[in-house]
Amino acid sequence: QVQLVESGGGLVQAGGSLRLSCVASGRLFSIGAMGWYRQAPGKQREMVATITRGGSTNYADSVKGRFTISRDNAKNIMYLQMNTLKPEDTAVYYCNGMIIYSSATILSWGQGTQVTVSS
Repeated sequence: QVQLVESGGGLVQAGGSLRLSCVASGRLFSIGAMGWYRQAPGKQREMVATITRGGSTNYADSVKGRFTISRDNAKNIMYLQMNTLKPEDTAVYYCNGMIIYSSATILSWGQGTQVTVSS
């Protein structure tokens, strides 16, 4: 069973930067589309950015121009570079990925990493 593990969250002042990582570990064939999502207290989980295996990206309007999603297919790692952070970016950030096994494709989620932006 493949696990997705996020890291890189923390506390940062407004205007600062963080880079999140999502590492897939375990036996798999490959990973298809991946994405970053976030959930703030009292709000629904929302898409932040997605990336296909070929590198095509999509961003939420609220993060365009500030966040950059990328991935290293050889290492099964995905990143989210977050610049010019705002207090409204405070949330738990989750990664997901379409994990391709020999006999099935399963959407998997990480456990989340907290990002807190102080004003």
